[in-house]
Amino acid sequence: MRASKFPRFVSRLDVGGLTIANRVFLAPMSGVTDAPFRRLAARLGAGLVVSEMTACAALAAGKRDAKLRVEASGTGYHVVQIAGCEARWMAEGARIVADCGAAIIDINMGCPARHVTNGWSGSALMRDLDQAISLVDATVAAAPVPVTLKMRLGWDDHSVNAPELARRAQGSGVKLITVHGRTRCQFYKGSADWTAVRAVKQAVSIPVVVNGDIMTCYDADTALARSGADAVMIGRGAQGRPWFPGQVARYLAGCPLEGPPGLAAQLELIRVLYEEMLCHHGERIGVKHARKHVGWALDTAAKTAGAACETLRDLRSRVLTAPSPRETLCRLAEAFDVLSSRARDREAAA
Repeated sequence: MRASKFPRFVSRLDVGGLTIANRVFLAPMSGVTDAPFRRLAARLGAGLVVSEMTACAALAAGKRDAKLRVEASGTGYHVVQIAGCEARWMAEGARIVADCGAAIIDINMGCPARHVTNGWSGSALMRDLDQAISLVDATVAAAPVPVTLKMRLGWDDHSVNAPELARRAQGSGVKLITVHGRTRCQFYKGSADWTAVRAVKQAVSIPVVVNGDIMTCYDADTALARSGADAVMIGRGAQGRPWFPGQVARYLAGCPLEGPPGLAAQLELIRVLYEEMLCHHGERIGVKHARKHVGWALDTAAKTAGAACETLRDLRSRVLTAPSPRETLCRLAEAFDVLSSRARDREAAA
């Protein structure tokens, strides 16, 4: 079994004087990385987990959903990602999340969504580095905790300016840089360019994290080798697999490659996550947030069991149309029974 090329990643990482347990982070994902999911990923071994992106103006206005997004998960360092386009709101947002217990504040300059970039937030700021740095300056000045920055390679292929933004951000006091290896105009198309992140690493002396398309432990090895980064951040690779960041961390520390948990363990994880999401958001909103996680859990379980596409389609349809949370959990357990039976049949036939 192949060992990681990076056994040195057994060492911890310093971020602004804070020691991070390992070098594999869970990415901020809107509608995904709420407190229950972050808590689960951290319990399963992620070195750092980051909140959903939260608009500073919404925080300052006291909106309930914004306050819920910055609620601590209760495990490890509390990292909150904020976004905005005005220095005064970034400063106010930084003060609010620090008062809520944030140990690290991350600035979003990587979100490619049109409803964000049309307001000159997220990755739109990579089109105006002076404006971007004014927001960094305001955040750093207001924050009593380390400030980090997440970005893309640039706006498009003609303006790959991540190294310059990273260098200027370091000069303004940012303590860590995360780079998604695509431009904004790529959205999530094509493949992440991990090699392009190396130019950012060469431009700064603070830690750099590589992000994008890390779906296997071998991907993590390759991303680190090509980028020269100090850590990896996993986003979509953790959807339906909250254990994956922890597995990557152990692999990079020199431990043997791990397979997915057994189906019984997977069922227990999604059951607990489902119940905690309903408790966190309230039942009416919680079922909507949890639904996507249930679907991803079924996808992962079907792959683990080697089930046919038709079986997965039928199970998803039955579970995701359940009329109540109680019925959802009953149908989910029945679905996992079916998948366990398929797995036993496959093993018997092997």
